Amino acid sequence: MIISGKSSPKPSLVFLAMICAIVWQTSVAQDYTEEAGMANIKYQAGPATVELGDIAEITLPEGYAATDADGARTIMENIENPTSGLELGLIAPEDFSWFVLFEFEKIGYVKDDEKSDLDSKGILQSIIEQTEESNKERKKNGWGTLTIEGWMIEPRYNTETNNLEWATRAVDNLGYYSVNLNTRILGRRGVMYVTLVCEPDSLEGLMGRYSTLMDSFSYKPGSRYGEYVQGDELAKVGLTALILGGGAAVAAKTGLFKWLWKLIVVGIAAISGFFRKLFGKKKSPRLNAS
Repeated sequence: MIISGKSSPKPSLVFLAMICAIVWQTSVAQDYTEEAGMANIKYQAGPATVELGDIAEITLPEGYAATDADGARTIMENIENPTSGLELGLIAPEDFSWFVLFEFEKIGYVKDDEKSDLDSKGILQSIIEQTEESNKERKKNGWGTLTIEGWMIEPRYNTETNNLEWATRAVDNLGYYSVNLNTRILGRRGVMYVTLVCEPDSLEGLMGRYSTLMDSFSYKPGSRYGEYVQGDELAKVGLTALILGGGAAVAAKTGLFKWLWKLIVVGIAAISGFFRKLFGKKKSPRLNAS
């Protein structure tokens, strides 16, 4: 997912927040959120423990809010992003200045034997080509097109946590820059796809908060990478294929998937104001991401 901002001139976040607040107060924004189903999104305010399906959980700090799988899909659709059907939930600070999407793909145990052979240059070229192909679909949907400019963080694998991480910088057809920081957490039965969406200039400053949040993530007993036993299902993809689409990289060979690799973008100013109002409430129902 991506929060966008033009490189020059660049409006301040305070100014954007004021615009969003004004937009929220209009009947147009009210009608939009109701018609789009946004008003029915379930959410949970921190501090709390958020269940990510039956496979994992994460601690939600005070000042943050989470929505479940249905809420995550509704958000994605309303900010012009393809949904995967793999969504488990979404977490954001109450001002919704950045957010994190969680998806899980049950593809089996991914061997990490490619950890020393990640070809950053070749992977980037594949991502660029796939983005150009996906722009055809974006145009059909009336969405803006995207161009990948390069890495902000080249692919890297942590052998202690079994996490694969990388970040790309992109610009849309209107000149707005955005970044996705992707983390793939290997598990015994599949992979948790975690996507941090923020402004490019904010990434470095957010890394501490994001790391603290993700330190509280854990697979449930029986689902952890280190609990693999002989006979468990093995994934048909390796680390490189995870960067290029995960299980879709296999299915794409049959022509079943249009969105082999996706970049998550945001482009509707009213969304931010809406979530400030929704997630800023003092009380919220308990939810479990489905």
